[in-house]
Amino acid sequence: MIIKSAELETVCGITSALPVHEQPEFAFAGKSNVGKSSLINALMNRKSLARTSSQPGKTQTINFYKINGDLYFVDLPGYGYAKVSVEVKAKWGKMIERYLKKSRALRCVFLLVDIRHAPSDNDRTMYEWVLHNGFRPVVIATKLDKLKRSQVAGQLKVLREGLGMQTEDVLIPFSAETKQGRDQIWQLMEEMLSGEPSA
Repeated sequence: MIIKSAELETVCGITSALPVHEQPEFAFAGKSNVGKSSLINALMNRKSLARTSSQPGKTQTINFYKINGDLYFVDLPGYGYAKVSVEVKAKWGKMIERYLKKSRALRCVFLLVDIRHAPSDNDRTMYEWVLHNGFRPVVIATKLDKLKRSQVAGQLKVLREGLGMQTEDVLIPFSAETKQGRDQIWQLMEEMLSGEPSA
C-alpha cells in the first residue's frame, strides 16, 4: 500500500460521540507502552503522526487516523497502566467496549503484545474480550528486535499458548526499528479490504 495521505481526523474522549464512517476501520489495542503508536507510525510511513511516549498511558482517547481518504486506523487507549485510578481504567474499558460494539465499519482488531514476555492477565482478558465482541484478533508481537533470532520461535509459542490462540489464528512478529512485519500486516489488511482469502 502506497501511503499518499495520513492524518489524525478525530479524537474521542470518554464522553465523546463516536464518529460513523463508511470507510473500513482497523483498530489497534494493547497495553501501555507495548509500541502501538510506533506500529501505527510505521504502517503510515510517518515518523511521529501517532504520538509515541516513554511515559505509559499516554493514549487516553480513541484516535481515528484517516489513510489515503479511504480507510481508518483506530488507536485505542492502552490498558493495564498501573498509575491510573481504577475508576479511570473502568471508563477506558467502557469506551473501548462501546467502540467495539458500535462500530459498523470495523474490519479487524490488532492486539499488540510484547514478544519478550508471556501474555499478562490484561493481555488475556483483552484477547477474550475481543473474541466475545465477535472479532478474531490478529496478534502483533512487538519489539522483535529486542530478541536474538534463536529466541523468536520459542517466544511466539509462549504467546500462542498463553493467549489460547487457535492454529489458524494469525500472529505476526513486528519490529518498529527494522520494520520487519510491516508488509505482512499491510498484506493482511489489503486482503480484508478486497475480500480475497489469504493464500
